[in-house]
Amino acid sequence: MTPHCLILPGYGDSGPQHWQSRWQQDTHFERVEQTDWIHAERTAWVAALEGAVQRNADRQLWLVAHSLGCLTVAFWAAEHPLTQVQGALLVAPPDPNGDQFPASVRGFNPVPAQWLPFPSTVVMSTNDPYAKPAFAEQCATQWGSHLVNLGDCGHINHDSGLDDWPEGRALLQALMEPSPRS
Repeated sequence: MTPHCLILPGYGDSGPQHWQSRWQQDTHFERVEQTDWIHAERTAWVAALEGAVQRNADRQLWLVAHSLGCLTVAFWAAEHPLTQVQGALLVAPPDPNGDQFPASVRGFNPVPAQWLPFPSTVVMSTNDPYAKPAFAEQCATQWGSHLVNLGDCGHINHDSGLDDWPEGRALLQALMEPSPRS
Protein backbone atom coordinates (compact mmCIF):
# COMPACT_ATOMS: atom_id res chain seq x y z
CA MET A 1 0.00 0.00 0.00
CA THR A 2 1.32 3.44 -0.92
CA PRO A 3 1.72 5.67 2.13
CA HIS A 4 -0.51 8.73 2.30
CA CYS A 5 0.59 11.71 4.38
CA LEU A 6 -1.53 14.52 5.75
CA ILE A 7 0.40 17.79 6.03
CA LEU A 8 -0.55 20.01 8.96
CA PRO A 9 0.98 23.49 8.67
CA GLY A 10 1.15 25.84 11.60
CA TYR A 11 0.00 29.37 12.26
CA GLY A 12 -0.22 31.39 9.04
CA ASP A 13 0.04 28.26 6.82
CA SER A 14 3.24 27.14 5.11
CA GLY A 15 4.29 29.31 2.18
CA PRO A 16 5.42 28.00 -1.22
CA GLN A 17 9.10 27.72 -0.22
CA HIS A 18 8.42 25.90 3.06
CA TRP A 19 9.51 22.25 3.10
CA GLN A 20 5.90 21.17 3.73
CA SER A 21 4.71 22.89 0.55
CA ARG A 22 7.59 21.33 -1.39
CA TRP A 23 6.70 17.89 -0.09
CA GLN A 24 3.07 18.45 -1.02
CA GLN A 25 4.07 18.43 -4.70
CA ASP A 26 4.25 14.64 -4.29
CA THR A 27 0.83 13.09 -4.91
CA HIS A 28 1.09 11.08 -1.70
CA PHE A 29 0.86 14.26 0.41
CA GLU A 30 -2.33 16.16 1.16
CA ARG A 31 -2.57 19.46 3.05
CA VAL A 32 -5.16 19.76 5.81
CA GLU A 33 -6.75 23.14 5.06
CA GLN A 34 -7.90 25.39 7.88
CA THR A 35 -10.65 27.99 7.52
CA ASP A 36 -8.58 30.57 9.40
CA TRP A 37 -4.80 30.32 9.50
CA ILE A 38 -4.36 33.46 11.66
CA HIS A 39 -7.21 33.34 14.20
CA ALA A 40 -6.59 29.68 14.96
CA GLU A 41 -9.08 28.05 17.27
CA ARG A 42 -8.31 24.57 18.57
CA THR A 43 -11.69 22.92 18.04
CA ALA A 44 -11.85 24.10 14.41
CA TRP A 45 -8.29 22.95 13.69
CA VAL A 46 -8.91 19.56 15.32
CA ALA A 47 -12.19 19.20 13.37
CA ALA A 48 -10.36 19.92 10.10
CA LEU A 49 -7.85 17.17 10.87
CA GLU A 50 -10.63 14.75 11.80
CA GLY A 51 -12.42 15.57 8.53
CA ALA A 52 -9.27 14.80 6.54
CA VAL A 53 -8.76 11.54 8.41
CA GLN A 54 -12.37 10.52 7.74
CA ARG A 55 -12.08 11.39 4.02
CA ASN A 56 -9.13 9.00 3.92
CA ALA A 57 -10.75 6.29 6.03
CA ASP A 58 -9.71 3.58 3.57
CA ARG A 59 -6.00 4.49 3.80
CA GLN A 60 -3.20 4.08 6.26
CA LEU A 61 -2.12 7.61 7.12
CA TRP A 62 0.96 9.40 8.39
CA LEU A 63 0.83 12.93 9.76
CA VAL A 64 3.46 15.55 8.93
CA ALA A 65 2.94 18.51 11.27
CA HIS A 66 4.81 21.76 11.74
CA SER A 67 4.48 24.18 14.66
CA LEU A 68 0.82 24.68 15.65
CA GLY A 69 0.03 21.62 13.53
CA CYS A 70 1.92 19.56 16.15
CA LEU A 71 -0.35 20.76 18.93
CA THR A 72 -3.35 20.08 16.69
CA VAL A 73 -2.19 16.47 16.32
CA ALA A 74 -1.78 16.08 20.10
CA PHE A 75 -5.27 17.42 20.82
CA TRP A 76 -6.80 15.36 17.99
CA ALA A 77 -5.11 12.16 19.18
CA ALA A 78 -6.39 12.74 22.72
CA GLU A 79 -9.94 12.81 21.31
CA HIS A 80 -9.50 10.03 18.71
CA PRO A 81 -7.29 7.27 20.17
CA LEU A 82 -8.58 4.63 17.70
CA THR A 83 -7.37 5.63 14.27
CA GLN A 84 -5.78 4.40 11.05
CA VAL A 85 -2.93 6.87 11.55
CA GLN A 86 0.33 4.94 11.51
CA GLY A 87 2.69 7.63 12.76
CA ALA A 88 3.47 11.34 12.99
CA LEU A 89 6.44 13.57 12.26
CA LEU A 90 6.03 16.54 14.64
CA VAL A 91 8.36 19.41 13.76
CA ALA A 92 8.95 22.44 16.01
CA PRO A 93 6.02 22.30 18.45
CA PRO A 94 5.41 25.82 19.82
CA ASP A 95 4.98 26.61 23.48
CA PRO A 96 1.53 28.17 24.07
CA ASN A 97 2.99 29.86 27.17
CA GLY A 98 5.94 31.30 25.27
CA ASP A 99 6.51 35.00 24.64
CA GLN A 100 6.25 34.60 20.86
CA PHE A 101 3.03 32.55 20.79
CA PRO A 102 0.46 34.47 18.69
CA ALA A 103 -2.25 36.24 20.71
CA SER A 104 -4.84 35.38 18.03
CA VAL A 105 -4.51 31.63 18.70
CA ARG A 106 -7.06 30.16 21.12
CA GLY A 107 -7.55 26.94 23.03
CA PHE A 108 -4.17 25.21 22.64
CA ASN A 109 -3.31 25.25 26.32
CA PRO A 110 -2.70 23.12 28.31
CA VAL A 111 -0.98 20.82 25.82
CA PRO A 112 -2.09 17.17 26.14
CA ALA A 113 0.37 15.18 28.23
CA GLN A 114 -0.49 11.65 27.15
CA TRP A 115 1.22 9.19 24.82
CA LEU A 116 0.09 9.36 21.23
CA PRO A 117 -1.65 6.18 20.02
CA PHE A 118 0.88 5.80 17.17
CA PRO A 119 4.66 6.08 16.75
CA SER A 120 5.96 9.63 16.49
CA THR A 121 9.08 11.70 16.16
CA VAL A 122 9.42 15.22 17.58
CA VAL A 123 12.00 17.35 15.77
CA MET A 124 13.34 20.37 17.66
CA SER A 125 15.84 23.18 17.31
CA THR A 126 17.91 24.66 20.11
CA ASN A 127 17.17 28.23 18.99
CA ASP A 128 13.51 28.00 18.02
CA PRO A 129 11.95 31.39 18.88
CA TYR A 130 8.61 29.70 19.59
CA ALA A 131 9.80 27.11 22.10
CA LYS A 132 12.74 26.57 24.38
CA PRO A 133 14.44 23.18 24.07
CA ALA A 134 12.93 22.03 27.37
CA PHE A 135 9.41 22.43 25.95
CA ALA A 136 10.11 20.24 22.90
CA GLU A 137 11.83 17.69 25.13
CA GLN A 138 8.80 17.67 27.44
CA CYS A 139 6.44 17.16 24.49
CA ALA A 140 8.50 14.23 23.24
CA THR A 141 8.52 12.62 26.67
CA GLN A 142 4.81 13.14 27.32
CA TRP A 143 3.78 12.02 23.83
CA GLY A 144 6.05 8.95 23.85
CA SER A 145 7.92 10.31 20.85
CA HIS A 146 11.44 9.80 19.59
CA LEU A 147 13.28 13.15 19.87
CA VAL A 148 15.58 14.54 17.18
CA ASN A 149 17.55 17.71 17.97
CA LEU A 150 18.73 19.59 14.85
CA GLY A 151 20.83 22.06 16.85
CA ASP A 152 20.57 25.74 15.86
CA CYS A 153 17.97 25.60 13.09
CA GLY A 154 15.45 28.30 14.08
CA HIS A 155 11.79 27.36 13.69
CA ILE A 156 12.62 24.63 11.14
CA ASN A 157 10.82 26.49 8.37
CA HIS A 158 11.67 28.35 5.15
CA ASP A 159 13.77 30.87 7.07
CA SER A 160 15.94 27.97 8.25
CA GLY A 161 17.15 27.44 4.68
CA LEU A 162 16.02 23.82 4.54
CA ASP A 163 14.68 23.91 0.96
CA ASP A 164 13.21 20.42 0.36
CA TRP A 165 14.70 19.24 3.70
CA PRO A 166 15.94 15.79 2.69
CA GLU A 167 16.89 15.02 6.30
CA GLY A 168 13.23 15.50 7.25
CA ARG A 169 12.13 13.16 4.48
CA ALA A 170 14.59 10.59 5.84
CA LEU A 171 13.07 10.98 9.32
CA LEU A 172 9.59 10.43 7.86
CA GLN A 173 10.81 7.40 5.90
CA ALA A 174 12.36 5.94 9.06
CA LEU A 175 9.05 6.43 10.85
CA MET A 176 7.26 4.57 8.06
CA GLU A 177 9.53 1.56 8.21
CA PRO A 178 8.11 -1.29 10.23
CA SER A 179 9.82 -1.72 13.56
CA PRO A 180 11.17 -5.16 14.46
CA ARG A 181 8.92 -7.12 16.79
CA SER A 182 10.33 -8.33 20.03
